[in-house]
Amino acid sequence: MNIVSKLNPLLTLEYMQTESENKYFDRKSGQIRVAELAPHISAFANADGGTLVIGISDKKRTLEGINSCGGEKINEFINAPKDCCRPMPRYREEFIDITNESGKPDRILLLHIEPSIDQVIRTSNDRTYLRIGDKSKEMLGENLRNLEYAKGSRHFEDEINQNASPDDLDQELLDKYKKRIGAEGVDTHQVLTARGFLQSREGKEYLTNAAVLLFAKNIMKFNMNCRIRFIRVDGREMQVGANYNVVKDKSIDEPILRLVDDAKAFIADQLRVFTRQEHGSGRFVESPEYPEFPWFEGIINAVAHRDYAASGQFIKVSMYDDRLEIESPGRFPNIVTADNISYTRFSRNKTISRVMTEFEWVRELNEGVKKIYADMAAAGLPAPEYVETPNTVKLILRNNIDKRTAHRNKDSDKASHEALNEALNEALNEDEKIIIKLIKIDPRISQESISEKSGFSRSKVQRIMKKLSVNNMIYREGPKKNGHWRVIG
Repeated sequence: MNIVSKLNPLLTLEYMQTESENKYFDRKSGQIRVAELAPHISAFANADGGTLVIGISDKKRTLEGINSCGGEKINEFINAPKDCCRPMPRYREEFIDITNESGKPDRILLLHIEPSIDQVIRTSNDRTYLRIGDKSKEMLGENLRNLEYAKGSRHFEDEINQNASPDDLDQELLDKYKKRIGAEGVDTHQVLTARGFLQSREGKEYLTNAAVLLFAKNIMKFNMNCRIRFIRVDGREMQVGANYNVVKDKSIDEPILRLVDDAKAFIADQLRVFTRQEHGSGRFVESPEYPEFPWFEGIINAVAHRDYAASGQFIKVSMYDDRLEIESPGRFPNIVTADNISYTRFSRNKTISRVMTEFEWVRELNEGVKKIYADMAAAGLPAPEYVETPNTVKLILRNNIDKRTAHRNKDSDKASHEALNEALNEALNEDEKIIIKLIKIDPRISQESISEKSGFSRSKVQRIMKKLSVNNMIYREGPKKNGHWRVIG
């Protein structure tokens, strides 16, 4: 028998007992003090929501159940969000019948904490927490102020879209999503409602903007900003006018669940592969312009965390000879900055980020950004750069094209040198070639010695060398007595 939450099909009993705790899920023993739940409730509510499972040991992961706690404490567990937090977050409780570790019928309690959209949720002792990865961390100082500021407005993704109906959603994408969360046999309407994509307002049901952004059949009908634009520049800076040097300009307009894969496939085809000959072995080896993970993770983060309410703005990927830039609308969300991005995570778009996590695109524990840094370093490339402008965040990945093409430059120089020699050689008559050859053999040779070795008269040697000098084919370097001749080419 498959034991599973009715409110969140992803939470099977096996998942709750064996899966590592993460951004959306935490387990607690029934022996925990009720007040100790408060930080986790605050943390889930201030982040993207999540579920507290009570009755499974968080250390041994054994099925303890909660019946032995007694009715009074179980009621205290149920009322913990109301009694231990200010203001009370929205939540739902759910009991699931199990067989405990002693083989007896028992229950576990699930507290499904919903994200707080427009207010900070504090514990009753006025402390504030945020769920970051698998930890509930207290927010203090500037981090707390940023969180308070961010909670001052409703998230665009949670607002209803009065122009869209369930018929405007792509059933193929919905089926993929249902499979991802283990809800293949569940009615689509039920899934949309349970996950907050379908909401009631004054007796009518409306899709949220998140539902449209993720699943729409025709995203351009509802949101012109759900786009990735790729620009390939021939050079290191973009030129205008007669020197305009954009060689490719491609827009990818799809709902998020197609946008990511389509962008990955297209951009992968645009990136270059460098071939070089290994020193020693002589084998030719190929290396990519950039490791795949850094640029793809950069796109994932842009899609997950961009500001979708920003009118007329889209994600822009610009490829130059020496770098790749991924620019996302909106500034860093909440407590994230350019300095702490490698170890701090916060979602501007909580619902979208959660779905992308379920599709295994968004990494938990902030390992994605850490791996961007690690993979660039492992490839011998400069560290990634994050730049925040008044309206965007830009990730810059630099390649080492100068180093990688050094051998080509040398080959080119060698070829040019050989071509110059050949051209000069063709321009010389036989007498001039003889004198050039003697100078190459001995740059310090005198005109008298040239006359002796060539058999030419002294005046003929002088006349030929003067012509060669005038035509910039030879020149004298150093003092008249101890100097030497140089041959051009």
